[in-house]
Amino acid sequence: MNTANLVGRLLLITLLLFSGHATVAVADKFCTPFLNGKVKQSALDSMLHAAKKGYLYRVQPATSEVKFCIDSKLSYVEGRFKNFEGGIAMQPGIENRGQALLSIDVDSVSVPNPLVEKMIKSGIFIDVGRYPEILFVSTGFEWVAGTAGIVKGNLTLHGVTRPVTFNVKLSDIRGNKAGDSDTILIKMTAPISRADFGMTKRRLLVSDSVKLCMSVEAKRTHLTCMQCHNE
Repeated sequence: MNTANLVGRLLLITLLLFSGHATVAVADKFCTPFLNGKVKQSALDSMLHAAKKGYLYRVQPATSEVKFCIDSKLSYVEGRFKNFEGGIAMQPGIENRGQALLSIDVDSVSVPNPLVEKMIKSGIFIDVGRYPEILFVSTGFEWVAGTAGIVKGNLTLHGVTRPVTFNVKLSDIRGNKAGDSDTILIKMTAPISRADFGMTKRRLLVSDSVKLCMSVEAKRTHLTCMQCHNE
């Protein structure tokens, strides 16, 4: 097997682990945001290594939330994304070397007011037609005390990639230090500027500052790469 085929096979196995399924259809859908040079090989290698060691945590969309908040002269708007995929490589005791990947389906954004939702999806703001995904790739973890810390990473939004720093609380589902828990809860918040991501329209009407909020529950996958590949 040549090097290119081997790398491709390893990538597919890693991303299958993320989705929790071994069918080609699901894998293809999930792989798309992380391929084509969007994620460095070193990040995917971290996931592969974590899977082998049993420390790959898969995001549980049903019990997780990814939201944003923005103010305007008309109203305060809070929205959420319904569809997202991701995983966290986090071995207990070496959290500073963790790795996180998250892909968000922009078209899944939901806002209580249908007219506001339509405007947010339009070219005035996030422009779903041209930029169908949001991608976050962590570049560093820094735990400062107990369960509190920061996660640095690159956020790709509206076709622009910028560094972002999230304030983080990482714990088990009871709020205690995660330790060797099979389920972890990560709460992340960060302010971003719309202008930094090329969204400069309606600046007199809508605030430039947007607050991103995530409450992500992730469960350890016990599948090894070989088990996943053979299913």
